[in-house]
Amino acid sequence: MSRKSSGGPSRGRPIVLAHRGASAEAPENTLAAFVRAMEQGADGVELDVWRCGTGEVVVHHDPDTTRTAGMPVRIMRASLRELRRLDVGSRTAERYRGERIPLLAEVLDALPGATVNVELKSSGLPDPALAREVSRLVQEARAVDRCIVSSFDLAVLALFRLVAPSIATGVLFARGQRHQLREFIGKRVLRPRAVHPELTLVTEERVRAWSASGLEVNVWTADAPEEVERLCRLGVSAIITNRPAVARAAVSRLAPAGPRR
Repeated sequence: MSRKSSGGPSRGRPIVLAHRGASAEAPENTLAAFVRAMEQGADGVELDVWRCGTGEVVVHHDPDTTRTAGMPVRIMRASLRELRRLDVGSRTAERYRGERIPLLAEVLDALPGATVNVELKSSGLPDPALAREVSRLVQEARAVDRCIVSSFDLAVLALFRLVAPSIATGVLFARGQRHQLREFIGKRVLRPRAVHPELTLVTEERVRAWSASGLEVNVWTADAPEEVERLCRLGVSAIITNRPAVARAAVSRLAPAGPRR
């Protein structure tokens, strides 16, 4: 994701990032969902990572697999072999039976050229090894220029900045999280490339202020066409969505033609 100028809202079309893949119709955070998102015109994907009990970086949102696999297996305690046994597809639809929890390395390999927003997850104390491993995997995949690493956990993001200063970062924040304080600390201390605000926090005034600070504005999660159209008019940098086909159609209608960032 290229850094836009600091003179105001971005010009041209925002990129479309599929939230956990095409998660409105495919099992979230699976290779099937990521491939489907790209087929629907996404520029890339947003995904979540943990380090499992045997040290590998796996793609999964929740700290356990109750919701995705129907079994309460803790990601950070389970071995990769245990996690690979789980079916995380059939609860979405029978045709996805057999989908497995992927490795970050597998996703980067499966989506050459795609923008990948890697969200670092945490549960309690930050895991320094997660930051190191994600940095290593991104660099080994030669994906530094197409990845941005984000987190709600400012300590985790600070660790990542220390080990990987060349990889872009974004500060995540949501309503009800004292977001103004988090935003202030994140921007002043971590010096990220982007802010990743929740949709309901995004106003014309805030987008103007973020852009004037030289920050990209990557918004989550916009699914309705009217939401996407509003964000296009505000000049955000990226739209994170569960419905990439809908978002792509709305962006194409409103944004001027030209190269995507």
